[in-house]
Amino acid sequence: MAKKPDWEIPILAQPKPEDFTFDLDRALLSVVGLQANIPEDASTASILGTERSGSGVVIRESGLVLTIGYLILEAEAVWLTTADGRATPGHALAHDQETGFGLVQALGRLGVPALPLGRSSELAAGDPVILAGGGRRQSVRASVVGKQEFPGYWEYLLDEAVFTAPAHPVWGGTGLIGRDGSLLGIGSLNVQQVTERGAPRDINMVVPIDVLKPALDELLTYGRRNRAARPWLGLYSAESDGKVVIAGLSENGPAAAAGMRVGDIVWAVRDASVQSLADFYRKVWASGPAGAEIPIEVLRDNRTVWVRVKSIDRQAILKAPRLQ
Repeated sequence: MAKKPDWEIPILAQPKPEDFTFDLDRALLSVVGLQANIPEDASTASILGTERSGSGVVIRESGLVLTIGYLILEAEAVWLTTADGRATPGHALAHDQETGFGLVQALGRLGVPALPLGRSSELAAGDPVILAGGGRRQSVRASVVGKQEFPGYWEYLLDEAVFTAPAHPVWGGTGLIGRDGSLLGIGSLNVQQVTERGAPRDINMVVPIDVLKPALDELLTYGRRNRAARPWLGLYSAESDGKVVIAGLSENGPAAAAGMRVGDIVWAVRDASVQSLADFYRKVWASGPAGAEIPIEVLRDNRTVWVRVKSIDRQAILKAPRLQ
């Protein structure tokens, strides 16, 4: 069962009601703690763990909670905790591989307001925001530091992610609340940015709310997108010195089965050269739906090798969520 968070943000970094025109404390009531339990034999257990915790945001009065998907992926039990410490079971309703969002339906009455969805497209660098992980003590007063393309090493790509600073220390599933009190995104990652002075600092990558809106009805109806799934290769990639390098492989994934190796440099997909990590993903996804065979040219031991990867639908190897 979920419990109240035992951490809090330093007072100077906490949001203050006088800094915003909306009812701050009421808006923060919409943010709930989230805890998920995952079976030990789940395919994501070794990478993401069997006990995952973070936050979620109530977006409908019915108890629909929006969170980041990796928290609930393959969950067999989900618990939601309100600001006053009440715990309610939830059901992992949907996970969207493309955006990274997850949806949980509370199985009891949460009794908290729903936060309206705003327009993340209207955010600009310097805008004041809140990264909300609960009440004021679990929330950070922050600013937007940028909006740009974000390719993730796990076959993931956002055309335009939102980045905020200072970083929230427990970022997974935090709600990005704008100056009008609307929900503008969900916290996903902690990444590093080099400042103008050359010093590194931690910032948060946030999935913008606008990418949820076209998919929400499908996710509620089907638990996923109602269209052919993207091809999944089962590899982890990174950019190094302008090259795309295979940094890891899913043990039972298609890429490993096809003979790809850690250290391979991706040269081309089909007959088109690969220019960046984002370009690599786009070329793979443009090759057909899940099940398509993807010819990939890699540089290995100073020579090029063609590997033909029979892609799959990643959802097919994931455990379905249980209804508590």
